[in-house]
Formats: sequence, C-alpha cells, structure tokens
Amino acid sequence: MKPRFVLAVLPLAAVLSASGVSRHVGADDAPAAWRAAFARPSAIPAPPGNPVTPQKVDLGRALFTDTRLSGDGTMACVTCHDPALSFSDGVARRPGHDGEPLPRRTPSLWNLAWGLTFFWDGRAPKLEAQASGPIENVREMGGDIAKAATRLAADPGMTARFAAAFPEDPRVTEGNIRAALASFERTLVSPKTRFDAWVEGDRAALDPEERSGFALFVGKAGCVACHKGWRFTDEAFHDIGLAGVDLGRGEALKLHAADHAFKTPSLRERVWTAPYMHDGSLATLEAVVAHYAERVIERPTLSADLKRRIDLSPAERGQLVAFLATLSSDDPPRPAAMPAQVQTLGTPAGHAVAASEIRQKGRRFTPGSVLVALGQALRFVNDDSRTHNVRVDDPRMPAFSEAQEPGDAVVLGFPEAGEFAVTCGIHPEMRLEVTVR
Repeated sequence: MKPRFVLAVLPLAAVLSASGVSRHVGADDAPAAWRAAFARPSAIPAPPGNPVTPQKVDLGRALFTDTRLSGDGTMACVTCHDPALSFSDGVARRPGHDGEPLPRRTPSLWNLAWGLTFFWDGRAPKLEAQASGPIENVREMGGDIAKAATRLAADPGMTARFAAAFPEDPRVTEGNIRAALASFERTLVSPKTRFDAWVEGDRAALDPEERSGFALFVGKAGCVACHKGWRFTDEAFHDIGLAGVDLGRGEALKLHAADHAFKTPSLRERVWTAPYMHDGSLATLEAVVAHYAERVIERPTLSADLKRRIDLSPAERGQLVAFLATLSSDDPPRPAAMPAQVQTLGTPAGHAVAASEIRQKGRRFTPGSVLVALGQALRFVNDDSRTHNVRVDDPRMPAFSEAQEPGDAVVLGFPEAGEFAVTCGIHPEMRLEVTVR
C-alpha cells in the first residue's frame, strides 16, 4: 500500500517558481502529451505527521552540518552529501570508518520529497527513517541518535531551535532530530533547467541535437520506461544487467526475483554526480549510454522494462547524452534552503567596510590587484562553479577560510599597511595582489 501524502503548507514556489505546460507545440517539437508528462508539480508533498515549517527547515539545515551527530564528532551529513556535488561526494564508493570502500555510491538528495522508498535498495519506507540511517551506520557516521540528542540538549542554542521547531513537543528527542532532518531534505528541490523552459513552451531552449536526444529518450532508446515524470524516475527497482554481486532490493526483501535490482535514480542534476550507477562503476554519461546499448549482462532477473540491445549510432549516442545534460543546471545549483554563507577573516582596524568586491569566476580573481585603505576589507564572492578557499600565507596575518562553495562570500580585513598576496588553496594559480595604505 502506497504511503498517503498531503500537500505541505510550504509551497513549492518558496523553493522554485511554479510552472505550467504550454499547449503551443510546433511541428518540430514533441507532442503536447510528453510536455505535460514532464511538467513540474506546484507544491512539495509531506506526510501528515511532519508538515514542513520554516523552523523545522532551519533546524534541519543546522543538524545537516552538525558533526555532533557522528560517533567521533568528525563527520556530518554534509561530509558525504556535498551541495556543490548535487549532494553526493564525487567518488565511486566512499571509504568507510574501516578504510574499506562502502558497498554503494553516495546518492544525491535532490527531490526526495516525492520519494516512496529510500536508499538504493529501498529499505527505508519514509524520509524520516532514511535521515538517521547513515548516522547510525557503524561504517558511515558511526553515531547514536540517543547520544546525539543528549549532546544537543546541552547546547542552549540548539534547545531553543528545537523548541521553535516543535512547539507541541519542545524537546531534543530522537524523533525530532529525524523529523527536522527530513523536513530540510524535503526542501532540496532541483531548480529549473533549459529542459523545463522547453517544456513550458520556449522552443529555442533546446537545440536540434538535444531535441533529437529527447526523441530517442522517449522512443527508440526506451529510457522513459523507467526514467519517467518530471524527476525522471519511476521509483521502482530494476536489474539493469550491471556486473556485480550486490543483490540490492532482493536482499532487502529476501526475494530472489528482485536480485540485482536497484532504485531508478532521478536524472535531475546528474551532470554533477559522476560517477554513475549504484556502485559508481561508470565514469561518464557516455559510458552509461554504452552500457544500455551493448553491455547489459543477461540473467533471469533482468528487468522486463529494459530493452536488451539498443542499436544507437555514435551520432545518436551523442544526441542522447546532449539531452541528458539539459536536465542539469549550467553550474552546480545551491538550494534555497541552504543560503550562501559569509565568512569573515582578519582583524581590520576600526570599523571595516567592504571596499570592493573580488570575483572568483573562471579560477581567477578579478581584478588581479587592488588598493584598499587601512581599516577597510575586501569581499570575495565565489561566482564560479567550483569550490574555492581564500588564504593569506603571511606571518603578519596568516588567514584562511573554510571551503567556499559557489555563492559563498569571504570578507577579509587587513591589520596593517603593506603588500599582501591572497591565493586560493585549492587553485594556487589564483593570486590577488593587495596594497593596504
């Protein structure tokens, strides 16, 4: 029996704008029915027992980055679910606490509010259960929710947040931790892309190659059999003929017919989540297309929805990959629930004000040199698609920021006059010459 959902009081417009489906379809466009099938919903669903509120989202966001949820206090949810990598981690299988790779790839967290089950094998029936799974896994965060609740209850700031988020039960409890994390995760809705603009009627949003890729996706290649709806997933479990001994859903259900079956991943923002598949075994989207076209392993449990062989020319494979890219943003998107952060470094004399902004797009500081007055500060804005770090390796004022994700800013002040060099620890070729007078 499917879980029953109601629409949360938080409108989807709070995270992304609502969309409609254009009925003005040109001769070279897909039928209007396909556009309607891929149209976005207008609200975020949530279970009746845990409606989404701004206070819960604020608390859940704080817990998502809180290392006190882990056993040794060194990890947080964000450690593996990096917003800059579509809430994944960029590796095939992350090492566990024992140093050995975990059995499966870190999944993305986009659009989980519409999920019916969670984890690659679907073992969690609701998002609240998923939220605590990695925390209490001894090989992942190695934590204990009950002990974490005790630690958090000793923090006056946290107890105030829990009271605001759960006025009917203003305590730091295991259940409230799970509910807050799940509420935050429900707001992680992937933003509109060029594909959505095309769905809404902008015929120029996709070029001819991308539109040909869409035609293959819903036609000859048969991808839409499993990757359907606006999230491009049927929420079902399929054996897609990938090599490996992991039984996936079959092990979770103790059902042989479901052996080697894993949940259909959403294709939203997948450009930023490589490598692919439940085990991270395919490095590129081109490799994914090649697998379905010619490398499927025949076995009795192979999904009935899977085409056995797909005759795709090199040009058609390129078209399909081009279309898949339209389901991702041009730069790694930052969800509305995770606003940009501002870090402050240095101790400028007097009352520091931002003298000017330094941009970081394209792995370079712009401008490359700047003159500021003593007592002023510089504001470094990461308008790049990469993670940066602002640092000054100078005995007069050693300073370095934490990871500066796209959209984040770092405010840097200078304690004395002189010449200073600012660099990026991740991209050392980035260099800014600062003269302070």
